[in-house]
Amino acid sequence: MSAAETLMERIHKDGKINGQIVKVDQFLNHMVDPVLIHLLGDDLAARFSQYPITKILTAETSGIMLAQAVALKLQVPFVYAKKKRPITMPEYFAAASYSFTKQESTTLYVSKEVLHREDQVLFVDDFFAKGSTLKAIEEIIGQCGASLVGAAVIINKSQRTDIESILTLDDLHSAVSGSE
Repeated sequence: MSAAETLMERIHKDGKINGQIVKVDQFLNHMVDPVLIHLLGDDLAARFSQYPITKILTAETSGIMLAQAVALKLQVPFVYAKKKRPITMPEYFAAASYSFTKQESTTLYVSKEVLHREDQVLFVDDFFAKGSTLKAIEEIIGQCGASLVGAAVIINKSQRTDIESILTLDDLHSAVSGSE
C-alpha cells in the first residue's frame, strides 16, 4: 500500500475531516505513529532524492517528526525553527509567522550557527494551509542567503501545485464524498 493510501486509511479510521480542518492528532501531530511518519518521510524524501539538499528545515513543533524522517532518508541534518529564542542563540535569523490553527502570531528563530549561505534547503512540515510558515521560512532562508530547493508536506490544504504532498485537501474531500 502506498503512503497516500495508508494515510487516507488512517484518517478514515482515527481522524476527522471537517471542511478545512483535518484532525490527525491521534497519529500525526499530538500522538505520533512512528511507523507511519517514516513511511511518509520515505515517500517525500524519494521525491527530492535527486536534488543537492544539504539541510531540511521545519518549524517547531509538528513538523519535527516528519523532518527527522525525511532527513534520515536523505542523510542530511534537519533544523527546526524555534518559537522562542533561547539565550544560547545570540545571533539568529528571524521571521514572523501566523498560525491559523492556533490563531496566534509567533516569531521563528534559526541560529546563524546552523544555517549557512551554501545550504540547499528543503522545507518540510505536516500541513500547508495559507503559507504563513513557509513565507517565514523563505524570509529566514533569504536572510541567510541560502537556497530553497522545495517544500514538502503531509497534507496540502491549498491550491498551490509547487508544494509536494502525500495528500491534498481535494483528495480528502473526494474520498469523503466518494464514501458517502
